[in-house]
Amino acid sequence: MVSSETRKSPPPPRPKGRQRAWDEVPRWHIYLPLSIYLLFTLIPFYWILLFALRPAGSTSLVPWPITFDHFEKVWTERQFGTYFQNSVLVGVATLVMTTLVALAGGYALARFNFKVKRAFMLGLLCSQFVPGALLLVPLFEIFANLQMINSLGSVILAETVFQLPLSIILISNFIKNVPYSLEEAAWVDGCNRFTAFRIVVLPLLRPGLIAVGSFAFVHSWNHFLFALMFLNNQDKQTIPVGLNTLMGADSVDYGALAAGGIIAAVPVVIVFAFIQKWLITGFSAGAVKG
Repeated sequence: MVSSETRKSPPPPRPKGRQRAWDEVPRWHIYLPLSIYLLFTLIPFYWILLFALRPAGSTSLVPWPITFDHFEKVWTERQFGTYFQNSVLVGVATLVMTTLVALAGGYALARFNFKVKRAFMLGLLCSQFVPGALLLVPLFEIFANLQMINSLGSVILAETVFQLPLSIILISNFIKNVPYSLEEAAWVDGCNRFTAFRIVVLPLLRPGLIAVGSFAFVHSWNHFLFALMFLNNQDKQTIPVGLNTLMGADSVDYGALAAGGIIAAVPVVIVFAFIQKWLITGFSAGAVKG
């Protein structure tokens, strides 16, 4: 007699080892291209460290014995300490001015409607296609009439103006992702528009502000053209122009040039190392409309 209860068949034995799906890419298909890319990326950095740390005249492929004479030379004899201070001043001032103006402009574009809004946005986008070299002559005339030639203020102002279009667009899109109801709730509680923005909206904009500020700082730190054209005295120059002075017409001091390049790269690397998470979040959130 067959029992009415259906016996459950035992589950099939699990296969030993990890079973790879048919559509899964083999690991070496990923690691091999990444390894080649990493190799081509790290070789120039190692080459710079090699020239900066090995003694002058050495042809060894290993920086031994290690020497810091090239760093001392560019910092004292080539006035890289002054260049570094000027670059920090230009970068920080550009960061602050760009962030403040972009914050005000981005809020206006995100929260207010006016007749020329689309035309204004189109103008901001079109301004990104204008190279800075094309405007050197009119900018030089303007700063000359304002008696700002050979002043760090001219470089700061020029860098800020060229960073504003993209910064305003990013901040505007980021503010659009903040629900408008949060500000309305603050108004109901008795806050005015500025207080509601400062208490409710501004803390939520931290990733976007960090992204915009870091982008402005790095661009002004590395920009060569404005500092070369608007600054004449050597004690007013920035690091990119200082690096250019290390390359002579007949010879190049590769050790000093490599040491100066490392000095110029270290602040940027430190900035990106600390703000990487906020930078990615800010750019990804500001790139889409909520």
